[in-house]
Amino acid sequence: MQPGEHGYFEITVPVAPGARYLFRLDGHRRLPDPASRLQPDGVHQPSAVQPAQFSWSDAGWRGVPLRDYVLYELHVGAFTPEGTFDAVVPHLDRLADLGVTAVELMPVAAFPGERNWGYDGVYPFAVQASYGGPDGLKRLVDACHARGLAVVLDVVYNHLGPEGNYLAEFGPYFTDLHKTPWGAALNFHGADSGPVRDYFIQNALQWVTEFHIDGLRLDAVHAIVDLSPRHILEEIKEHVAARAAALDRTVPVIAESDLNDPRLLRLPEAGGYGLDAQWSDDFHHCLHVLLTGERRGYYADFDGVEQFAKTMREGYCYTGEYSRYRQRPHGAPPDDIPPERFVVFSQNHDQVGNRVRGDRLTALVGFEELKLAAAATILSPFIPLLFMGEEYGEPEDFPYFVSHGDPSLIEAVRRGRREEFPEFALAGDAPDPQAIATFESGVLSQELLHTGRHAVLHQFYKELLRLRRDLPGLAHRGKQNMEVCPDEGRRLVVSRRWADGPWHPRPAGAECLLYFSFADKAQTVPRPAGAWRTALDSAHPRWNGPLAAAPERISLVLQPKSCLVLASEVAAE
Repeated sequence: MQPGEHGYFEITVPVAPGARYLFRLDGHRRLPDPASRLQPDGVHQPSAVQPAQFSWSDAGWRGVPLRDYVLYELHVGAFTPEGTFDAVVPHLDRLADLGVTAVELMPVAAFPGERNWGYDGVYPFAVQASYGGPDGLKRLVDACHARGLAVVLDVVYNHLGPEGNYLAEFGPYFTDLHKTPWGAALNFHGADSGPVRDYFIQNALQWVTEFHIDGLRLDAVHAIVDLSPRHILEEIKEHVAARAAALDRTVPVIAESDLNDPRLLRLPEAGGYGLDAQWSDDFHHCLHVLLTGERRGYYADFDGVEQFAKTMREGYCYTGEYSRYRQRPHGAPPDDIPPERFVVFSQNHDQVGNRVRGDRLTALVGFEELKLAAAATILSPFIPLLFMGEEYGEPEDFPYFVSHGDPSLIEAVRRGRREEFPEFALAGDAPDPQAIATFESGVLSQELLHTGRHAVLHQFYKELLRLRRDLPGLAHRGKQNMEVCPDEGRRLVVSRRWADGPWHPRPAGAECLLYFSFADKAQTVPRPAGAWRTALDSAHPRWNGPLAAAPERISLVLQPKSCLVLASEVAAE
């Protein structure tokens, strides 16, 4: 290979699709391609030449507007017994019928072995071979688009995994100036950082351009340190937006961050990075504590309906207040950020899998609480995210799992899982993350969605998503279109939502009242003035609730751990 500019070397040789190849560094060590497109035999073996061509059928696809997103997060390996992209496809019709509009895939970049959450990926440009490789991912994306579903891909730009990570052999991709909880930090602002930045920018563009991915979820951006005048996040967003505009598509960039920093979402001219949305951990933590009473670890910062009401209004709970968990003030006000730029959830892979046993909310609370959690999330003004299986009350855990090949690394992971979350420790030992049985315990039991309470819960989710779409008062989600009032004594949050428009008369459902009762006993609340109908009562017998019969008139007796939705009737002339 011949040296070029900025430390690159290059050569052009004839190759055939599927040909295996390696790079020989300094005349001795042979290593896979750091920009490999496919590692068919594992992360330590030769790379394979992978053609970019694919027969797409989505020529008219433009994407889904961010405000219409209903995300469904899934792990390809655990979503079906087959654990492949192709095995996901038969389930897409059900997800679309449920009301999902975007499938979010946990990371698919090549990782060691065949079992991994995906955050140990070491070849950012390669698609995991055991899932079906690049062509399998393209078939899944194409099938999603045929059903009106966007595809969001979780990408990891804060670290690489520990096994099969040869990137440092090829250049100064890492820095000793910073550390992450998962290993060496990437060199985004030190010497020779320009090609490092370009490596990850080009990776983002690969997913958008070649794979027709509709959005990127950037993992743990709070672990990315960049002191450059233009932050790498801003630069990634700028390039993705330009490519999306050239392709006439909608491609949001969504951050995972626990900083409660609205600069992530503000435009660069306002001192921000310009990202489209971010996950709101505060929403989950407030809701989880109200439902479970847990106060360990970061849950120590949360208690009461007033915090939940504030998060409903603003997107963050902590906007500069003192955090006991962090032992410092935390967050800043996101007053200028609209609700549609926050992603909220009652469960996700982190909040479930980073518990000692990976127990879902299903194992922690009762059926009424599951319905209340769903209603609070889906009927919020934010973008809701469902974690695979929650829509029918999947009972099995989703534990952390790996399939490393290095015995010392395996033992280090085992030890780390025992030590990482001691404040969440429950009775019993943590599952062995290397054991295949641990992985198998997390595979979904989707046949349950047709039986008993599982079927009822599935239909309840479907109804919630219908109301979110169809009631004008819930479809309009601006901060100026809502009021949220907590009653700590009653353990009650009441939200008034309304739609603006030049209507005469105003349509049914133009105004909605939502009652979220976290109380342990039934309670009566004042009847609102005007003409209202009950759009949803989670305690109704239709939803296996405790009400003895369906009331024929609006009832404002709130059952324990319930949600009541009132919709305005058309006003009389």
